[in-house]
Amino acid sequence: MLFGIIILTAVLSHILPAGAFERILVEGRQRVVPGSYTLIEPTPLGFLDMFLAIPGGFKSAISIIFVVLSSGIMFGVLEKSGMIESAVGTFVKKLGHERRILIVVLMTYLFGLLGVFVGYENNIALVPIAAVTSLALGGDLMLAAAIAVGGITVGFGLSPVNPYTVGTGHTIAEMPIFSGWELRSVLVFLALTVLAVINVRYFKRIIKDPSKSLSLGIDTKGFELSKEIHEYKMSANNYLIMGIFLSGIIVMLYGVFNYHWFIDEISSIFLMVTIAAGLASRMSGRVIGETVLKSVGVVAPGAFMVGFATAIKVAMEMGNISDTIAFELSEVLSTLPTYASAVSMSIAQSGINLMIPSGSGQAFATLPIMIPLGEVLGLTRQTTILAFQIGDGVTNLFNPALGGLIAMLAMCRIPFDKWLRFVFPLVGVILVISWIVLLFSVSINWGPA
Repeated sequence: MLFGIIILTAVLSHILPAGAFERILVEGRQRVVPGSYTLIEPTPLGFLDMFLAIPGGFKSAISIIFVVLSSGIMFGVLEKSGMIESAVGTFVKKLGHERRILIVVLMTYLFGLLGVFVGYENNIALVPIAAVTSLALGGDLMLAAAIAVGGITVGFGLSPVNPYTVGTGHTIAEMPIFSGWELRSVLVFLALTVLAVINVRYFKRIIKDPSKSLSLGIDTKGFELSKEIHEYKMSANNYLIMGIFLSGIIVMLYGVFNYHWFIDEISSIFLMVTIAAGLASRMSGRVIGETVLKSVGVVAPGAFMVGFATAIKVAMEMGNISDTIAFELSEVLSTLPTYASAVSMSIAQSGINLMIPSGSGQAFATLPIMIPLGEVLGLTRQTTILAFQIGDGVTNLFNPALGGLIAMLAMCRIPFDKWLRFVFPLVGVILVISWIVLLFSVSINWGPA
């Protein structure tokens, strides 16, 4: 499917005119100059170019590829130590297996809050914990992905304090950072509630009939509990290794929020935790090495898919058609009435998100165009940024070019096509709710113009 999208991009580069906006450097980031779109020399992708985009995608996504490998390695060593199994088994035992529906709901909101406040790729290492917990409750790996990947993606995409979308948008619009958080908080809560309801419905369905599981046939080795729930308890060594893991997460978050650490620093912390956990569990160097190689083998397919997905973005850049598509969409929006333009703007941003999966990158590329356009159409800047956030955030649930999504699905071993079968109904419901909130913002003339 991803290769098919690359082929489509190559075909479009022969059909659409090549064009580009002028960009200026503002605080280290490229920002589009409104009204500066011009046609440039066509650069259609040839047969060789189509394949050159693939190594280009791997080169562009190398940091995300390595964070997938490093988080997989860390989880492999933590799993080998027995800490994760003991922690999950003890958690389910303490809360009670009969409360497993409640556990699914609580974990959905928990991973959602991680997305809201912690970030996206920062949470990759926590995804396998949902897999172990889901299987312990009698669920499957799709339920694990729905809880963790769904929760993190919805929480991050619609977060009222998302620094990459809302923060960047407010900076471009010269508005107070994270203003209007109240309405955005209502939206993200509603979206996470919908996700929790769908997760519970799916869980009940597979409990009643396991043959309806969307992850049948997927290997669950390494995620399953080896004992009965009542047999689990945490040992002193389990607590020590858990302390090492939590300390690593705390250091990582401190660095992210105070020193602006990003993917490479996160990967380094994961590797430090790996070595410390291996030594604390008294593994020999040989055992650590064998566990690392085995873990790499498990997550390598997902890491490969991250690079392959990023090739789509590289192909768009090679063909110089991304700016053309953004310009043509803005031209269409200028002819619509106010309410229709707000919804259409979010739909347009959804399409652009498939080409520019970076939230801040999309903000810098489109908002300098969309904000003035929104004012002409009678939309406040706050509403325009909300339309952008909805288009970017909800589409992230099925965006094949989003490396973080592919990476987290890989951690749950869920193929992308199976994920689409689960997530499309969810996307539809969340979009409807988001558009209702968006139309409400138009009706109240939300925020300063």
